[in-house]
Amino acid sequence: MENNVDELTFREAMGQLEQIVGQLESGELELEESLERYALGVALLSSLQKRLKGAEQKVEVLMGELAESVDDDTQDTTLQKA
Repeated sequence: MENNVDELTFREAMGQLEQIVGQLESGELELEESLERYALGVALLSSLQKRLKGAEQKVEVLMGELAESVDDDTQDTTLQKA
């Protein structure tokens, strides 16, 4: 089940999660089906959280590279010859 979740796009996974929440809130599902949908919802949520964390880390790295980039007029004096 989780492997299929990871193959979905972020938008598809989010859509499925929203659909599951709606189904669970409706109270129209049988107990067994509710448990199956809940388990899928947990897998979707976990996958989405991992993706968001990964995207956040990428942005932080890119922002760090942007902050660290120096132009030709800037000299790094932190590494001086002994």
